[in-house]
Amino acid sequence: MVNFTWWANRKDNEGRNIFQGGFLGLDNIGVFDRSAPLPTGGFINQADGTAWMAMYSLNLMRIALELAQHNPTYEDIATKFFEHFLYIAEAMTDVVDRGVGLWDDDDGFYYDVLRLPSGTGVPLRLRTLVGLIPICAVEVLEPELLTRLPGFATRLSWVIEHRPELAKLVSRWQVPGQGDRRLLSLLRGHRLKRLLRRALDEREFLAPHGIRSLSASYRDAPYRFAHEGLDLSVDYEPAESSTGVFGGNSNWRGPIWFPINYLLVESLRRFHQYYGDDFRVEHPTGSGRYHTLAEVAASLGDRLISLFERDASGRRPIFGEQRLFQEDPAFTDHLLFFEYFHGDTGRGVGASHQTGWTGLVAKLVHDAAKR
Repeated sequence: MVNFTWWANRKDNEGRNIFQGGFLGLDNIGVFDRSAPLPTGGFINQADGTAWMAMYSLNLMRIALELAQHNPTYEDIATKFFEHFLYIAEAMTDVVDRGVGLWDDDDGFYYDVLRLPSGTGVPLRLRTLVGLIPICAVEVLEPELLTRLPGFATRLSWVIEHRPELAKLVSRWQVPGQGDRRLLSLLRGHRLKRLLRRALDEREFLAPHGIRSLSASYRDAPYRFAHEGLDLSVDYEPAESSTGVFGGNSNWRGPIWFPINYLLVESLRRFHQYYGDDFRVEHPTGSGRYHTLAEVAASLGDRLISLFERDASGRRPIFGEQRLFQEDPAFTDHLLFFEYFHGDTGRGVGASHQTGWTGLVAKLVHDAAKR
């Protein structure tokens, strides 16, 4: 809660529930070094930083709701973070920055917005994980939980009745056989489908082994940003970074990063809990095949698992062209957990000991086994 409050007090420049999170650990994902002053002046309203705070609110709300079942004092804390989420969702969903929003309805994608010293908002129309992280801000509330926590349920009902513009973000849906659930999300169904159209497009984000951190559409046509003598570009680089810019070899311009992929899989499962089997999306985009969100989540999980599995020739994608690891019995079955993976081939890149996040593949294997 102290850390959340620091973000709320220090990283919301205008008090509008739109956040400028700085570095965020995504190194070179953008045009600018977000941990340094901007060469243009001003600041960046971040789609990922704002979505992360929305997700943060929901995480703390969920923790408080669990604790409230043992100590009713926590109901007030759950309500506090529920309201934080609603205000962030309202700011991110509606128009901000004098007519320039984080959601681009023409492209069906979330973008960062550069706020210049003049007050002008300039969308940075670069398709990266920045625009997909809003998917991760989702929570589904079971009706049984609301029954056990009447104070929180009363506040939820008050919002639905008295704040209809916010109530749109607290949706109700009769799921046959599963009960009356409540959805808290930055995305309604229409926007979710539009985002997934990009995410599940093999020409953009969908790779053989997961979701890329940058659209592959920039492979042949890099993104360019020009402003008052500045001429900056972002290329598709599916493995090691070609330069030491913004963090060097920690590259977010094309590789598959496991922790974000894992969050996307888990988030799609939550959306399926709410929408059920009638809500279907095309997967892959352009294939003509439509699947439930649970099926899409399972498919993405299988792609991530395949990083470590032997293919038809007995080779594991993570080991690339390393014959020692691919062929020597003393090495081939000792899996490594790389920092990230080649956006096209799945070869492991960077630190090979990152069980703190890449080890999450164990949960995906467990879920696949249950299926």
